[in-house]
Amino acid sequence: MLKKQTLNGTDLNVSNLCYGTNMLGWMLDESASNAILDVFVSYGGNFIDTARSYGDWMPDAPAGASERAVGAWLKTQKREDIVIATKGGFFDMRLGDYRNRVTPEDVAQDLDQSLDHLGVDSIDLYFLHMDNEETPVQPIIDALIEHREAGRIRHFAASNWSAARIQQANAYAASIGKAGFVASETFWGLALPEVNAAVAQGYQHHYEGEYEALHASGLPVIAYAAQCGGYFSKLEKGADAVGEQLAARYANPANSKRFEAVKTLAVKHGRTVNEVVLAYLINQPNQTIPIFGGSSVSQVEASLKAADLVLTAEELAQLRAA
Repeated sequence: MLKKQTLNGTDLNVSNLCYGTNMLGWMLDESASNAILDVFVSYGGNFIDTARSYGDWMPDAPAGASERAVGAWLKTQKREDIVIATKGGFFDMRLGDYRNRVTPEDVAQDLDQSLDHLGVDSIDLYFLHMDNEETPVQPIIDALIEHREAGRIRHFAASNWSAARIQQANAYAASIGKAGFVASETFWGLALPEVNAAVAQGYQHHYEGEYEALHASGLPVIAYAAQCGGYFSKLEKGADAVGEQLAARYANPANSKRFEAVKTLAVKHGRTVNEVVLAYLINQPNQTIPIFGGSSVSQVEASLKAADLVLTAEELAQLRAA
C-alpha cells in the first residue's frame, strides 16, 4: 500500500507516488483509463497529475483529452479523497499557437478550461507548465494569488521553471505576505540526460546541479520522467531495446555506471530495475514524489511495488555515484 504525506507548505495529503495521466483519453479509452485509476486508488494512491494540453497532439481526440478522462472518472469518487494536479500556460497545439503563453490572460483561459474539463470547482495543485523568463515574476504571481483567493485553485506551483526563477517568484510573494510556489515539477530520474538532446526533445532544467539547494530548503520536488522513459529497464534487455529518441536523450556516459549500480541493488533486494529506479526518488532525504506512468493495470501494479522498497543513504549514494 502507498503511504501518504502532507505536501510541505500545504494542507494536501498525497500518496508517495503520483500517477501521470498523459496517455488517458486518447491512447487509452474510458474503460482502460478508469481501470488504471481504480487500481491506483485501490493501492492507496490519491495524487493524480494531468495538464490542459495532454492529448492535444492528437487531432482526433477531444481538446484536453486527459483532463476530460480524469474528470469523468472523478465523478465515481469522493472529490475530497483525490488530489488533482494540472498545468496551464503551455502552447496551444490545437491552434498552432506556439508563442509563450505564460501570461495572466492565457493562464486564466487555460484554468477556465481545466476546471470545465475536470468538472470541479477548484484545482488542488495548479502548475504553470513552463516559464516566460522575459516577463517579470510579479504579474504572474499576482494573477495566481488572485485565482487562489477566488477559490479556483488551492495551491500553485511551478513546472520547468529554473530554480533561480522559483526563488525570485517566492521572494516576491513573501514580500507581499503571500504564499508562492509550493512545489517544483522537475525533470528528474536516475539516468542523467545528454543535455542538448534532452532540450531538443523538450526536457529541460534537470534536477542535478540546479535544484539541490532549493529542495533542501523545504520546497517539494514532484519528479517527472521519474522512470527515465524506462531507459534502464529497456537497457537490461539490450541496447537494441532502447529506441533512438530515448537513447539520444540519455546518451550520457555516466549512465553506464548507474546502470551497473541499479542492477546490483535489484539483485540484492530481489526487485526489478524499474522498482529500484523509482525507489531512488521515493527515498530521497528531501520531500520528493515521483510521477510514474503505465498504459495498463499490470504496468501500474508493477510500478506501485516500488513504494515499499527502502534504500539506505549508502545505497542512494551508490546509485548516484558516477
